[in-house]
Amino acid sequence: MIDPSIKEPEKKCEDPNCPFHGTLSVRGQVLEGIVTSSKRDKTVTVERNYTEKVPKFERYERRSSKIHAHNPPCIDAEEGDEVKVGECRKISKQKSFVVLEKRRSD
Repeated sequence: MIDPSIKEPEKKCEDPNCPFHGTLSVRGQVLEGIVTSSKRDKTVTVERNYTEKVPKFERYERRSSKIHAHNPPCIDAEEGDEVKVGECRKISKQKSFVVLEKRRSD
């Protein structure tokens, strides 16, 4: 079951790894980030910025991580888009997330 706040895309697709039109189930974390690369076929790289507490200094530091996510044809996220990604089963060696929606385009 996908989060009810996430809207289904208007376009339809035949991708079996689409959470809306295929059989892929989304479970686990739902994260937000910005697409930094969309050069590969049906794959995007999403950079996620977050803060982490450093107990020794009792302060927070900024960190970032890159996530490789499956990009279904019905969503078709491009570079610079702010997206929501959800955790799913492993699709390939590095991909275990799928793009759920485009939040906004730059």
